[in-house]
Amino acid sequence: MIESRCGILCSACDFTEKCGCGTCIKTKGNPFYGECRLAKCCQERIFTHCGECYDFPCELLKSFSYDPENGDNPKGARIKQCEIWKSE
Repeated sequence: MIESRCGILCSACDFTEKCGCGTCIKTKGNPFYGECRLAKCCQERIFTHCGECYDFPCELLKSFSYDPENGDNPKGARIKQCEIWKSE
């Protein structure tokens, strides 16, 4: 099941409950912190998730995934998840 546009697994994310995040899919690209550039890009291109994009993995997705402060743990996890969703 697709949980986000960028590959984050919302069901395993602390922010879902802690910050009342409605997920980018349900909020049309506006999770708990406001507008998400990744979600907006994906939606504008009419993709379900970033893995469907012809630019995958783009520099914007990589910058989120490998951000030293707020990136994935482990690094690149959301990119790998999009690859899984793409293959399903």
